[in-house]
Amino acid sequence: MIPFNKPYLTGKEMHYIYQAVYSGKISGNGMFTQKCQKFFEERFGFKKALLTTSCTDALEMCAILANIEPGDEIIMPSYTFVSTALAFVRQGAKIVFADSHTDHPGIDETNIEELITSKTKTIVPVHYAGVACDMDKIMALANKYNLLVIEDAAQAIESFYKGRPLGSIGHLAAFSFHETKNINAGEGGLLAINDERFINRAEIIWEKGTNRSEFFRGEVNKYGWVDTGSSFLPSEIIAAYLWAQLENLDDIQKQRTKIWNKYNKGLMIWASENGIKLPLVPDYSTNNGHMYYLVCKSLEQRDELILKLKKNDILAVFHYLSLHNSEYYHEKHDGRILKNSDRFSNCLLRLPMYYELDEKQIDAIINLLIND
Repeated sequence: MIPFNKPYLTGKEMHYIYQAVYSGKISGNGMFTQKCQKFFEERFGFKKALLTTSCTDALEMCAILANIEPGDEIIMPSYTFVSTALAFVRQGAKIVFADSHTDHPGIDETNIEELITSKTKTIVPVHYAGVACDMDKIMALANKYNLLVIEDAAQAIESFYKGRPLGSIGHLAAFSFHETKNINAGEGGLLAINDERFINRAEIIWEKGTNRSEFFRGEVNKYGWVDTGSSFLPSEIIAAYLWAQLENLDDIQKQRTKIWNKYNKGLMIWASENGIKLPLVPDYSTNNGHMYYLVCKSLEQRDELILKLKKNDILAVFHYLSLHNSEYYHEKHDGRILKNSDRFSNCLLRLPMYYELDEKQIDAIINLLIND
């Protein structure tokens, strides 16, 4: 069977976990946490990077740092994972969902301005499939209306917008290291801070509302409870696993991009003949090989392809259900029809994508799709 996903092991994970365990410190913010955070700051230019137990936690930290309060409005795409919205809903915010592009699941930047009101506080672009939103347009709106921009870069490690790393452009950003991501630690996430005014408070929120980080740096002679927060930092075991992945980032990205390109070349003619759209990567964005998807012409066509693949022991899956139609939030939605988001919910199909997917397996998937 060809699974949809298989977490990649570089071979060093257990070695570093062993080191972490026998170092005598396996709680958070130890040697491996600091190595990982330094890696992100140096490679991508984040002013501060803080590891978290998940991308959801990183987003929750963003919502706290942004001082989101009941009644504040947050603009984000409907076609995204629930965590994007949940982090702000928990602070009492109202989510104002934007539609996707007609040709890409990412937020349609041209529709954002009409959604801005006096209550709008934050725009949360989601870089779907690691493909950049048009950040110049979004940052221009943020500057015009004095809004914060929080990049949901869960899928966007090692992807760029006009040469700038995704996650380094907005005021804050969140990354995921879930087992389905390019770089994985089973679970895990990262808060990237690009606006220096958030750094000190982020460390406090990260450390359960205490100024413990300042204490360990010798900046204060004792620490205590000074703000809200939670236990957002991961253990050294997770950080040690992640470090093994980061050491192999270039190799992982090269292989995933190779797989993506092989899919794209092999399916291009068939897709065109069958009314199926292949992934769009705008000129201003790079492709980080996070996922390979098809946009079918109908729900029925997608279901047929999923069943066809499954009968041949190949697991393909659909992706998000539009959040504005969700059981939890549909009654809170303002009633606007988001037709593009709904079309991707009904028609988008994700093919297997993981480091160890070999050429014979990719050929098998392609041949099965293109042959009746």
